[in-house]
Parts: sequence; C-alpha cells; structure tokens
Amino acid sequence: MSRFDAAAADWDKGDLRQQIAAHTADAVINTIALNDTMSVLDFGAGTGLLTYRVAPHVHAVTAVDTSEKMLEVLKSKSTPEHQIKTACCDITQMPLSETFDGIISSMAMHHVEDTEGFLKTLYDHLNPGGFIAVADLDKEDGSFHSHGNDGVFHFGFDRDKLTEMATKCGFVDAAFTTALTIEKPDRDYPVFLFSAYKAR
Repeated sequence: MSRFDAAAADWDKGDLRQQIAAHTADAVINTIALNDTMSVLDFGAGTGLLTYRVAPHVHAVTAVDTSEKMLEVLKSKSTPEHQIKTACCDITQMPLSETFDGIISSMAMHHVEDTEGFLKTLYDHLNPGGFIAVADLDKEDGSFHSHGNDGVFHFGFDRDKLTEMATKCGFVDAAFTTALTIEKPDRDYPVFLFSAYKAR
C-alpha cells in the first residue's frame, strides 16, 4: 500500500493541508476568470481539499490521482450539487481522452520526476485558451516534509526555470503569485501559484 493510500483516512485532519488548500483556492479564484461553463481537471486531487473549493465556481471538475484510497475519500464528500468525476491514473503515462478548459493542482508537482514532461502533459490536456494554475513550493533545502522525502523528486522549484520549461512546452502569459507562506520553526516556506495559458 502506498503512503498516500495509508494516509487517506486521516488526510483531512491535517490543519496545514486545509490551510494550503484554502489559500490555493483563493489564489486560483483571484487569478483565473473562472465561470460556470468550464470543465476543470484537478491533478493530484487527493481527498478533494482543493477540488471542492473550486467546484462551485466552474461547471465540472474531474479529480485525478494515483491513490485509489484518496479518491474514495474524495467521492464520499460528493453532494447533489457537486458530483465530482474521478480517474485513478497517472496522466503523464496514461493520458485521458478528454481535454479541459483548465487544470488546477496543489502540492503535487514535486512528486512528479519529469517536470517538463508533466507540463507538456498538462498542455496536451487543455482546450485552446485553457489555463493551468499549479501551486507548489518555492525552492527549498529538503526540510519541508517532516515525514521524509520518499516519493519527493524536487525540493521546490525555481520560478524562472519553471517559466522557461512552460514556455518551451507552448504556454504563454506565465505568471506567479505567492499563495501563502508556511511558517515552521526552522524556516518559512513560500507556496507559489503558477498560472499560464495555452494559446487560442
């Protein structure tokens, strides 16, 4: 069983996870002109902490994660107003057949080894004019994860390098905002929201 499968039942009890999701959702809503016609994909959706905060602002959300247990928790929160479609897969290896008006993601990109390949996958899953809004850590020293770095491929990201990779993949209008700063005893960890668009 993966660490995420094992942690799924108690995942939402983490105050920091709730805080990150709330601030990320606010940053997405304040950065992207969401509307009720949009179909959105949430990459690395987990238990839906970001999914359900964004869902009221769009038409539909498809939650994608590689942890079946995480998605089971997500589906248990479903309401008549927000029936979230799920897909348990790694879209970098098994792309979905549909495309979306936008892709959101919170704290998942550092778990993907090939960042440029990941961005290309997001690009390929977007409709023309579609957006990405990806939250993750600024470059850090590997001390963020108190449980250790198993499954962590990147200790945060350099914003300029991320912009270069996104531009290479075809994205335009790349921009960053700081969604929140996580304060820990040893140091502070800024979390950015990276947004960019697929040309129409």
